Amino acid sequence: MTYDIAAIRSRFPALAAGVAHFDGPGGTQTPEPVIRAIADTLAQPLSNRGQVTLGERNAEAAVTGARRAMADLLGADPAGIVFGRSATQLAYDFSRTLAKTWSPGDEVVVTRLDHDANIRPWVQAAAAVGATLRWAEFDPKTGELTLDAIRAVLSERTRLVAVTAASNLIGTRPDIPAIARAAHEVGALVYVDGVHYAAHTLVDLEALGADFFACSPYKFLGPHHGVLAARPELLETLRPDKLLPSTDGVPERFELGTLPYEFLAGTTAAVDFLAEHLDPQATGTRRERLTAGFAALEAHEHVLRTRIDKGLAELDGVIVHSRAADRTPTVLLTFENHSTVDAYAFLAERGVQAPSGSFYAIEASRHLGLGDTGGLRVGLAPYNSTEDVDRLLTGLADFLAG
Repeated sequence: MTYDIAAIRSRFPALAAGVAHFDGPGGTQTPEPVIRAIADTLAQPLSNRGQVTLGERNAEAAVTGARRAMADLLGADPAGIVFGRSATQLAYDFSRTLAKTWSPGDEVVVTRLDHDANIRPWVQAAAAVGATLRWAEFDPKTGELTLDAIRAVLSERTRLVAVTAASNLIGTRPDIPAIARAAHEVGALVYVDGVHYAAHTLVDLEALGADFFACSPYKFLGPHHGVLAARPELLETLRPDKLLPSTDGVPERFELGTLPYEFLAGTTAAVDFLAEHLDPQATGTRRERLTAGFAALEAHEHVLRTRIDKGLAELDGVIVHSRAADRTPTVLLTFENHSTVDAYAFLAERGVQAPSGSFYAIEASRHLGLGDTGGLRVGLAPYNSTEDVDRLLTGLADFLAG
């Protein structure tokens, strides 16, 4: 099929402002069906979950519908879908819960490639109980985080490996199934930050081998909150801190306080949008339609990424730090004689949004030799077009010529 970019773009009210958005890795724009689902949920009777009143039933439907939608998106069990304020909050909650099972001498593995939300919670949790922290390094020349780099820091004392499925800074996609197998061989659990990965690749929790997989709907057209997927039987073994009267059932025991029902309805709408609009000719179950849709999305993003890569190669003084063989359509740039902060401002004045920074991947930025400053990040989303790419490349050429 032909990826109908015009039809997709027509569903995003924010695009009427005329901005070419390359800031998708920091959060995507929102399609009209998601906006409507959030508003419609708030416009109907709504109360705490239950089955007696209409408001209770509406709240219950929002939660159960979102669990099913996210299970379809992640290839998971709805009973293993946990909602939280953000992926960062979920990482902190689960790090504290898992740390209850660690002792001095146990080891926790983190990587230099990760967003700090999948580093600092584990660093701090390990320190709190006297566990030993081990760092897996990626190659700054290639951007690759290899299986050998992970194996080098594994031992029979490893209790957890925290690793990204895709770097939000340079796009690198490590071989998560191989890493998970290696971790499981020594008896460790695997916590995968899939926030950037889930925006570009259809997730299969079992195929990845992740014990925990965290993502954020606002990176794939939904509202702002976090989602974690795990096997329900694994969640049953964990005892988080919770209020005495709150349920001890799974997955609710991990969800502190009242859930944002309107955002959960918006999340269901976002998953449905991906299933219905990326490949409108797809048929079958929602999971089957998502499979076809993400295949169409990956093909579209590959074309645009290739166009960006070729265009950047023709510009003098551009240093591309996204070099891994397997990566998302995300490119980190610096310039030989120009500031990326200045480039960000120059492009913004011309209606092109490509931000500069380290984007909380502070360890990766430092490991690349970019300090805390980072670079200019160009990331694609489902609504990006060839015209967007040409505006970006023209803007960069004008900036470098100035």
